Amino acid sequence: MQKTLTLFDTTLGKKAALALSGLVLYGFVIAHMLGNLQVFLGPETFNAYAAGIKGLPALLWTERIVVGSAVIVHLSMMIALYQRSAAARPVAYHRVTSAATSYASATMKFTGPMLLCYLVFHILHFTAPGLALGEYEHSHTDVYGNFVNAFQLPWVTLVYCTANLFLGLHLYHGAWSLLQTLGLSHPRYNALRAAVSRTIALGITAGNVAMPLGVMFGIID
Repeated sequence: MQKTLTLFDTTLGKKAALALSGLVLYGFVIAHMLGNLQVFLGPETFNAYAAGIKGLPALLWTERIVVGSAVIVHLSMMIALYQRSAAARPVAYHRVTSAATSYASATMKFTGPMLLCYLVFHILHFTAPGLALGEYEHSHTDVYGNFVNAFQLPWVTLVYCTANLFLGLHLYHGAWSLLQTLGLSHPRYNALRAAVSRTIALGITAGNVAMPLGVMFGIID
């Protein structure tokens, strides 16, 4: 018997799932950045913020399940779409010219896997099990101390800043593509769409990079 075609078997359905899961991840990235920016307010505020999150296990695990599911869907749809595109053209173009392409879009297939590796590293570093990457002891209560001690190590700061530059590229093209998939695309508004995507990506990148650099330059101590 022939399998009944569902929405997620189609390219349009896969792109919609990719866009919606990306929207969930976009929201998480923004919320995560805004929460972490409280590190500039000092140890009491930042540790209270971290303790407050841990004090709501139902909310915390709901967030983890939703975000984890979004990561799985996003990754699955990205792989499926890449495989479908490769199968549709087994022989590559000799020359590709596109006015709409950009460095961000051209590197999406590289920034995605690199960000996945960074995500695993970030979770192992600060969450589970929590790793001391230098000559200090990781604490499950003094989150501010973990933060400051970690980013006093130049190589750790370099890893995080580099990863967030890749994240910015991914978010820029992701926002552009998401708005297009959701039907918010028109020649008259494409310049505005690009500007909005660029502004959001730059804002998130700047916020995330400011924190480790703040430690390196003694603003956070």
